Amino acid sequence: MKIVVAGIGYVGLSIAILLAQHNEVVAVDISEERVKLLNERKAPIADKEAEEYLAGAKLNLRATLHAEEDYKDADFIIIATPTNYDTKTNSFDTSSVENIIETAVPLQKHACIVIKSTIPVGFTVNARKKYGFDKIMFSPEFLREGKALYDNLYPSRIVVGTDLQNKEMHDLAWTFAQLLAEGALKEHIPKLIINATEAEAIKLFANTYLALRVSYFNELDTYAETRGLDTKAIIDGVCLDPRIGDGYNNPSFGYGGYCLPKDTKQLLANYGDIPENVIHAIVESNRTRKNFIAGRIMEKAGYPRKKDITVGVFRLTMKKDSDNFRQSAIQGVMKRLESYGANIIIYEPTAHTDSHFGHAILKDLDEFKRRSDIIIANRSAPELLDVREKLYTRDVFRRD
Repeated sequence: MKIVVAGIGYVGLSIAILLAQHNEVVAVDISEERVKLLNERKAPIADKEAEEYLAGAKLNLRATLHAEEDYKDADFIIIATPTNYDTKTNSFDTSSVENIIETAVPLQKHACIVIKSTIPVGFTVNARKKYGFDKIMFSPEFLREGKALYDNLYPSRIVVGTDLQNKEMHDLAWTFAQLLAEGALKEHIPKLIINATEAEAIKLFANTYLALRVSYFNELDTYAETRGLDTKAIIDGVCLDPRIGDGYNNPSFGYGGYCLPKDTKQLLANYGDIPENVIHAIVESNRTRKNFIAGRIMEKAGYPRKKDITVGVFRLTMKKDSDNFRQSAIQGVMKRLESYGANIIIYEPTAHTDSHFGHAILKDLDEFKRRSDIIIANRSAPELLDVREKLYTRDVFRRD
């Protein structure tokens, strides 16, 4: 089959590689640099496994800035473009998805459009009506940054949202699910074919539950730190219960990254007049946690007795093996530190600039350690062991 993947970020790149093992895949992006790197078989984002696959695997894959000709004879057009959360409209900005649909629908002859971008509940059904085109489906992704390809090769499940009343669409959904399974290394993958609106809801509720887990253990840690208790000992005991388990239980500065902040806010907005308490509390809990963390940092650094405090921020990235700064929890903490009047310097070796929102970025780790009165790290690292007396982190398990 011929497949066009629009967008070669974390989601699009991993899907393109997965499907290019057995199909002709054309990846399209607005970034000349990303297209160039992919055609040179280099990963345009931080994903070690993707880099290895591109270098070693036999893939029928090419990238382009202009896919108009490829849309014409495509079997599937997969949309994996960003949908940032717009605080003014309290909804995802779906303009990039709509632009692809508007471009592709008049050009293609028989393709089915599959949306992988996260969208509001009800978007797919509305898009079919808006564009007068029935062959639009939604298939949520459940990927971790830095491990996106791995999560496609070993998926927890494959979900495709279609129109169950339409036999052609039902069959196309199974065909697409099989394409994803064919490229995976895992066997016996659970597959769920449902209506598109329920598939959209699955994505938002799944990520909001993960945010709930993060928030719960962060609040546990807030209690333990305030009372002088051993956070790790408490979590170990709680998580020995098999009904609870040990996933998403390592305390942090708050949940962050590209998905959880925006998906929780979108789900909350979707509730509207529907009664709820928990969803709102999850969003608020993340704000409360960052307020608490910022206060503890300044307290540890000697505030308010000491006024001239330089806080060293160790890495802006959302998590290990990622080059993504988007909505990382530590940036929310930094904003709160600014309100205390703290001087902030940053150690971020992957940055392409010398400053970030007015704060100096250092590439020399020794200079960074020397200039910092206190060093904060959402996730610790071995290179900070020699300055542990300066280090503030809530990373009790040294992972995640």
